Amino acid sequence: MPGQFAWLTAGRSPFAEAEHPFSFSSSAADTGRIAFTIKELGDFTRTIKDLRPGQRVYVDGPFGHFSVDRQPHAAEYVFIAGGVGITPIMSMLRTLADRVDVRPLLLFFASKDWDSVTFREELETLIPRLNLKIVHVLEKPPAQWDGERGFLSQAVLEKHLPKEWDRNAIEVFLCGPPPMMAAVEQALLKLGVPLGDIHSERFNLV
Repeated sequence: MPGQFAWLTAGRSPFAEAEHPFSFSSSAADTGRIAFTIKELGDFTRTIKDLRPGQRVYVDGPFGHFSVDRQPHAAEYVFIAGGVGITPIMSMLRTLADRVDVRPLLLFFASKDWDSVTFREELETLIPRLNLKIVHVLEKPPAQWDGERGFLSQAVLEKHLPKEWDRNAIEVFLCGPPPMMAAVEQALLKLGVPLGDIHSERFNLV
C-alpha cells in the first residue's frame, strides 16, 4: 500500500541484525518496480549510494499502517511533511495520481530552504493531475518569497486547513522530524482535529 515501508539489507545475509527501515516513495500502482528515496543520515545511508546495478539487496516488507488505503472512506486528505518525511507521502500522492483520484488533497511541506525541497519539480507536475494544493513553509526563504515563512505553526495550519471538520471525513497524514511532528500534533488537537483522524509515521532508527 502507498505509504508503507520495508527493511533493507545490502551486502550481507538477509538474516543480518542490521536492517534499516525506509519508506517506499514509488507508486503502489506501478507493480513493476519499487523505489526508495534515502537521505544521508548515518553509516548505511552514507554508503547506499555506492551500490551498483546487479548487486543483491534484501527487501523485507511491506510493513506499516501509514497509508491512505487504510482510510478509504475519507472525502479529503491532508498531508504534512517535514524534510525527507515527504517520502511516504510522495508514494501516496503518486499512487492517487495514477488512480486518477479526484478527492481534495492539501499538502503542507516544511523545508529549510527552497533548494532543499525534495521532489520540488515533480510536486508541481502532480498539481494538474490531482485536486492538490501545496503550502510550502520555508525556514530560510529567498528574498522574493511570498509564501509561508519560519516553522509550520498552528497559525499556518489554521490559515489553510478546512474551516469545518467532520470526524472521519478528513484524514491527516504526518511525517517528519520528531520535534516538528510533536508540535504539529499538538497544534492539530488545539485546532479541534479529532485524534483518530491524525496518522503519524515515526522512525527512530538510521
